[in-house]
Formats: sequence, structure tokens, C-alpha cells
Amino acid sequence: MSVIDVRRPHTLDKEHARQAAETLARDLSSQFDVHYQWEGDQLKFKRSGVKGHLNITPTELHIRLELGMMLRPFKSRIEQEIHSQLDQIIKA
Repeated sequence: MSVIDVRRPHTLDKEHARQAAETLARDLSSQFDVHYQWEGDQLKFKRSGVKGHLNITPTELHIRLELGMMLRPFKSRIEQEIHSQLDQIIKA
């Protein structure tokens, strides 16, 4: 199992942090066919070969994805996309 673990500080209020997380989730969903759903302040991701979550705290977004064997070759691309999206949607 290959893991992507990204922590990004933010200064957003709760509503805007959730909007940022939703924007990221929609983008990952469309690019990598990942399904997601909210459970409180945690966004859960799942598809064949991927599972993970995005936690929102008052000061940080924490994304953790576990990639199965078939998606390991895409780890770098997925991680770059996460960083790129976070750079665009979080104005710290």
C-alpha cells in the first residue's frame, strides 16, 4: 500500500474550509473517478484501489489516501494534483 499524506495549514473559517475541501474532492472525483461523501467534518474517499479521508480542523486540512497496487504508478501525479488544487483554493 502506497500512502499520500498531505497537511496544509489554512486560515479559513469552517464554511470556507469545507468549500475548499469540496472543490478538491470534486476535482479528484472527475480526474481519478474517486467517490466521496461527508461524514461530519471528514470527507471520505473511496474507489477500487483507493481509500482515504480529508479532515478539516480550524487550522489545517489533512488529506490521507492509501493507493493500491494498480494506482501506485499514479501516486506522483495524484499528489501533485492535490498540492496544485490546494495552492489554488487556499489563500493563507
